[in-house]
Amino acid sequence: MRLTKETLFDLMKQKLQKAGLNEEAASDVADVLTFADHRGIHSHGAVRVEYYAERIAKGGITTNPNYQFEQTGPSSAVFEGDNGPGHQAAKQAMEHAIEMAKENGVAVVGVKHISHSGALGYFVEMAAKEDMVGISMCQSDPMVVPFGGTEPYFGTNPIAFSSPSNDERMITFDMATTVQAWGKVLDARAKHQSIPDTWAVNAQGEPTTDSRDVHALLPVAGPKGYGLMMMVDILSGSLLGVPHGVHVSSMYKDLTKGRDLGQLHIVINPAFFTDLNEFKKNISTMLDELKAQPAAEGYGEIFYPGERGRLRSDKYDKDGIEIVDEIYNYLVSEDVHYDRYHGKNRFAE
Repeated sequence: MRLTKETLFDLMKQKLQKAGLNEEAASDVADVLTFADHRGIHSHGAVRVEYYAERIAKGGITTNPNYQFEQTGPSSAVFEGDNGPGHQAAKQAMEHAIEMAKENGVAVVGVKHISHSGALGYFVEMAAKEDMVGISMCQSDPMVVPFGGTEPYFGTNPIAFSSPSNDERMITFDMATTVQAWGKVLDARAKHQSIPDTWAVNAQGEPTTDSRDVHALLPVAGPKGYGLMMMVDILSGSLLGVPHGVHVSSMYKDLTKGRDLGQLHIVINPAFFTDLNEFKKNISTMLDELKAQPAAEGYGEIFYPGERGRLRSDKYDKDGIEIVDEIYNYLVSEDVHYDRYHGKNRFAE
């Protein structure tokens, strides 16, 4: 099923409102989800709506949260999320961070006690659109074996970066610290597809291509990814006084309780370090030089981070965003959810 961006946004917003969110919160969440699907990041788009709806309906997401923003220094602050919709809390915290960076050059804002916040690329691009450099990272529940280990300890713990250029191009780098995000496995399951044998291991610790036989994910680049996911967990967990590592709450075990997750935004104002126009010009020059580099056989051309997502957006604007029929049928149904997630393990099984 192919839908326009506007239609998809409306369907998701309506479903989230039906689950219990107010219009503003539902709009904020749907906007982040639409951003993901519109970039082809379907693992963080409409596929998540039913899970959110079930958690909202069962009380695991605060529908009218008491958000509090406390600036703890010229360039530091903490945003209390009251276990409200993570997308909305992270968005509001980034808005504060941008204003602080405009004033003081740098902002570091911790966001604590929130639910899942979706694609981090959305938040760092908020900064880039204001001529800032944005960095964001967040923790997630354990589903990755530490390098050399056999049982999960850390989550996929993603990190994202975005920078403006001197034209309409924008660098947006958004990665899980695993070979692949769990959402990609979830997307493969929804489409009844297999996965590469480098993504995950089964219960015996052996590589698997069966998306329904995943026991744990693998860190990207072995010990390097392991170190990165530890760094993300410390900066978005321990630094904010929320649970860390194996103690991070399960996404599915108990949907009646808040998740108490942490996230960290860092915003840098280039104008405090160099001439802003020169900075943006240098970024554009870098992108031009990269695009002019000869591509290796089989690659066609070199893409800069975020470019392929924007190319997909252009295609979707013409052809519509492809949504799995099962997900579309759920979105247009009268049902809020189908009791599919509560009490499940880390892989929704």
